[in-house]
Amino acid sequence: MKVRNSLKSLRSRHRGNRLVRRKGRVYVINKSNPRFKARQG
Repeated sequence: MKVRNSLKSLRSRHRGNRLVRRKGRVYVINKSNPRFKARQG
């Protein structure tokens, strides 16, 4: 999982990416291609 300052650019790299908020953190998750997982902050 990558840790990034901005997730907006990462989300646009694949159409399966979803932006999810869990426990005050923002995540990018992708069920079809898990290598795009990322967390903000």
